[in-house]
This record gives sequence, structure tokens and C-alpha cells, in this order.
Amino acid sequence: MRTTKQKAILAAKIVGVLFVLSIGTFFIFRNSILQKAVAKVTAKMETDYNSKFSIKTASFEGFSGVALENVLLVPKNADTLLNVQSIKTNVNFWRLLTGDVQLGTLYVKNGFVQLVKNEKGRNFDAFLKKDEQKDTTSIDVNYAERVYKILNQALNLVPTDMDLENVSLRMDDMGRKVRLDLKKLHLEDKELETSIGVTADNFKQTWKIKGFADPRNKQTDLRFFNMDTGKIQIPYIDERFNLKAGFDSIRLNIKNIDMDGDELHIEGSSSVVNFTVNHPKIAKKDVVVKNAHFDYNFVFGEDFIAIDSSSSVRLNNIKFSPYVFYQKTKEDKNQIYELKVKIPKMKAQDFITSLPEGLFSNFVGMEAEGNFSYNLEFLYNKNKPRELIFDSNFKKENLKIIKYGEADLNKLNSSFTYRAIINGIRQRPVEVSSSNPNFTPLGQISPYLRKAVLTSEDPSFFSHRGFINEAFKQSIIKNIRTKRFSRGASTISMQLIKNVFLTREKTLSRKLEEILLVYILENNRISSKERMLEVYFNIIEWGPNVYGIGEAASFYFGKHPSQLTLNESLFLASIVPRPRSFAWQFDGQAMLKETYMKRNHYIANLMLRRGLLEPIDTLQKQFPVEIIGRARSLLRLKPADSTAIDTMSVDQEFDF
Repeated sequence: MRTTKQKAILAAKIVGVLFVLSIGTFFIFRNSILQKAVAKVTAKMETDYNSKFSIKTASFEGFSGVALENVLLVPKNADTLLNVQSIKTNVNFWRLLTGDVQLGTLYVKNGFVQLVKNEKGRNFDAFLKKDEQKDTTSIDVNYAERVYKILNQALNLVPTDMDLENVSLRMDDMGRKVRLDLKKLHLEDKELETSIGVTADNFKQTWKIKGFADPRNKQTDLRFFNMDTGKIQIPYIDERFNLKAGFDSIRLNIKNIDMDGDELHIEGSSSVVNFTVNHPKIAKKDVVVKNAHFDYNFVFGEDFIAIDSSSSVRLNNIKFSPYVFYQKTKEDKNQIYELKVKIPKMKAQDFITSLPEGLFSNFVGMEAEGNFSYNLEFLYNKNKPRELIFDSNFKKENLKIIKYGEADLNKLNSSFTYRAIINGIRQRPVEVSSSNPNFTPLGQISPYLRKAVLTSEDPSFFSHRGFINEAFKQSIIKNIRTKRFSRGASTISMQLIKNVFLTREKTLSRKLEEILLVYILENNRISSKERMLEVYFNIIEWGPNVYGIGEAASFYFGKHPSQLTLNESLFLASIVPRPRSFAWQFDGQAMLKETYMKRNHYIANLMLRRGLLEPIDTLQKQFPVEIIGRARSLLRLKPADSTAIDTMSVDQEFDF
């Protein structure tokens, strides 16, 4: 009888022999197996992707090397997607036995990948639809596992030694063509170097990529820069999206990719020098960031994605710590969005000089002294939208503006000439001084109008410092709910800055300048609230080519602003957001439509509840608004027996 030990030894010998025989059998028939594998892939491409796939010759070289010649992939009735003359690769045999494909070496010579979109469609559509179907049927997503799996698969396909010779990526989007040519890419001993010839419809450049790449340890440190003079230009997006972008150099560093329990951590850094962007929605001119650096720590969990607060961003001399969090819970199908930004104490002048060039033109030449710090906290729970958190906290320390840039806020306190800018065209000059017969001091404007405008535009004007956090919250909630920018949160202070110092262009640049200038105006007490309101009433547009309340009172009612009634004031307050569209409020008999009468009654009742009106004042609501000034000629008047068609539904929502 054999002992247990002898049985174990015998079993091990049998397994060893079978293993050796299996390997021997594999090597004897491996070329036949390879041909069957090629045939299987060819059939799959035909049936699943309606594409023709062919390899002229496929054979093994050495212990684990594979050589492929003339590899071709052509979707049916479309342009060639892939064409490579020669591919040689070495696969880690032992990992292959476990089902983990890991390339050891890769040599590719004379080939291209071609992405084409034309009137027939896209030559890569068949390969996208498959993935889209998978995504739509997937219900539960483990972000950490999915990202880690994708990264592992991608990095395993990056060989430790690689040579690419005369390989190109070609793109043709309805005639917009881009071509990236790699004459030679070399990766050996973890050192990577290549030059890429970039050819677009409007420029031609040679890019250089050089640095450290270690796919097995999941680390890299690469630098991208232009071998020619000038910045690296990013092709295609300028013609496709009217977005021009470029940079002197970019550095990408990945220090660590680690799966720790149920969480995936990706740590590293990236930096860019002289990043330039130009788009009509951003600014009217080039926006330049001289130096930007991002030390990142991305965290992926089972149901969340985050940028950890240990991350840091440096924008020239501005340093801040961001925290970004998104969670999608399975139980209640809820979504949570969280953002925190912390700028530690820094010099105000360093902040001003670090602002991106072209984004804040009104701050050029501005000088300040003192320090400040800033904290922003935002939290939105989709299932509890009313509990939204928006907390913006700015702390200053001996902060003082000692010299203004192009926007000299002090001019609000003296006489000046105002010229509105509409569609880039300066309008006629309007004197904001007693030399203008239409200029109306605040005390001579009807109290009804002052109160009506404040109620509808900015009820807390005299108590806030330029911004209303609650208004921002409600604006964010509504914009998220409607999935569009359907509500703003603009105060009278913001409207004043926009009108006097900025243009009406809808750009990111203009909005950011507006926010900063309003803060400076309100928190440094440069002008009194009364003076700000007085200037506001005397410069805003009240109708086509009608500027200031003096002109408006005459244009509509043939009166002085001090003589305006409650109903006339309610009407004028209602047209502030869209003064050139006032005529739509009236029917063919020059009577205010019912929809707009209801709106004015709503505002009047609101004023009454807030103690801005006495009950006796509301008796005026029964009197109609009668346009007797020059504005009457712009109304769409019809014979008395005709029926006016209301262009607005009675149940339209008014947002105050």
C-alpha cells in the first residue's frame, strides 16, 4: 500500500507530465491554433461588425512571439479602418495561461488607423454601437472595479519595449482632415521618445514626446512640446467647435495607481506652460495661463468618484485646494454633487497679477494691498433639492484698492458720460449729471417706482453686499431642475456694474469680471447705496433708444418721473428685464393684456404685504395703464372691433 505522501508525489508527477504534454502539444500545433484564432476573429468581424478582416500571414516566432503581415480591417461600404504591413509582438506566456494578456514587446511598421465621417456615415460606427448597448443595459456600476479593470487592460497592452515606424492616425470629419504621423516611436528601458508630425487643414507642426514610461508598475512621466517655433496647436477642435487652443508644453506624471480595499487611488501631477484658449463664449481675445500645476489624487469607490482634498492647484501665484465629489447610490437611485474650494491667505496683489491674461481686461493695472482668504462650499442632493448648500465666504485683512485698472469704480460718485454697448456698437452718449435735463435725482423719482423696481429686481438691495446667497441657491436649483440656464441671480449692483463698466456680451470673461468688480464696489464702500440706485435709474434702458427714467417717463406717459402713478410704476418695473419688448404687453386697443395685469397685481400685493404700500395705494390698481407718449406709435393698434391675440399664456410662470 502506498502512503499518503507517495500518492501525493505520484499525483504531482502525473499533473507535471500532463502539463508538459499540454505545452508540447500546444507548441506542435500552435500555428494551426493561431490560424483557427485568426479565422474566428475574421468570422466575428463579419457577423458582429459587418466588416472584412484579413491577415495575409500569421505565424509564431520563438517561444512566445507572434508575427502578422498585411493586417486589414475594412467596414462594409466604408473607408478602410486599419491597414498595417507588419506587426510583431511578444506575449507573456505564463500570464497568457491565466487569461491575462500582457504584451512584452511590440514592433509595428508601415500602417495607419483611419477614422472617417462622410455622407455615408462613420466607418467606425459598428464598433461603437456594441459598447453603447452594453452601457445602456448596465444597471449597477462599481466605479472602482470598472476603472481599475480598464486601466489594467490598457497598461498590459502597452509593451515594455516598443518600436513603431511610419505609423499614422488619420481623421476626416466631413472634409476636415487631421493627420498624426509617427516616423519613429521608441520605448526601451522605460524611456520613451518620439516625434509626431501633425498636419491639419490650417497648420503643420512637429510634436515631441519624451520621458519615463513604466506600464508594469503603472507609472509615467511624459513631457509634450513643439519642436518647431510657437505653441503646440490642438487640431480639429478649432474648425469643429470654433475653439482655438495651444500650449508651450505639457507634463503628465502618474505616480501611483493602487487598489486599496474597495477604493482605487490614482495619484500624480500635471502642468502646462502658456496655455492659450480662444472661444467667443469665453472672451473676445486670447486667454493665456502662463503656468498651471495640478497635484491630483483621484479616488474611485463602489458608487462614487472624487478629487480628494489632498489635491492642490496652482494657477500662476494663486494656490487652492479643490474637493469634488459625485455619488450615485443604488438603493434610492439618488445623486449627490459636492464641491469645496479653499484659497488660503494670500496677498491681494499676487491674486490680481495671477489672473489669466485676456480674461480680466478691466483688472490690468489694478493695484491692491492687504490679504484675503476664500472658502466655497456647495452640496446638491437630487432627492432633497431644497436642502442645497451654497456658502461663499471671503475674508479680508487690511484689503484696499490703491489703483484701479480700466474700470475706475470711483467714477460712479461724479458726473460721467454713459454709452450703452449693444451688439458691439456704442450707442448715443447719455450725461449722468445735472447738465442733462432728463437726469433725475433719486429723491425726485416716484416712490412707487423705486419700490416696484426694488421689489421685482432686488428686494434686499439696501442690506446685501452685492450678492444674495439665497438667490444663488434658488437659481441653481431651478437651473438643475430644468437642465438649462432658465433663471439668473443678478442683483441691481451686478446690473449696474454690467451697464457702466462692461459690455453686454455673454462670455465667461464678462461674468467673472462682473462678480469681482461688484465685490470690490460693495465691500469697499466706494459708493453709497443711494448713489448706486440713482445712477441705475438714470442709465438703464427703458425702451428702444430710451435711457434713464427721465426719458422713460416722458416716452410712455408724457410725465416727469415724480408724477408716476402706482400702475405706471408697476408697468415700468416689469419691462426692466426686456425693455425693447414692451409693446407685446398691450392688445390692439392699447390696453394692458390680462396676463400682465395679473403680474402687476401680484407685485402690488407683494409690496403691500411687505409694508411698502398702504391699503389706500392699492385703489389705484383699478385704473388702466394708458400710453400717451411717443411709445404709443410703437403699439400694434387695431380697429376697436378686432380681436387681439395674446402672445403669452395666462398661466405663464413669473419668477421674482
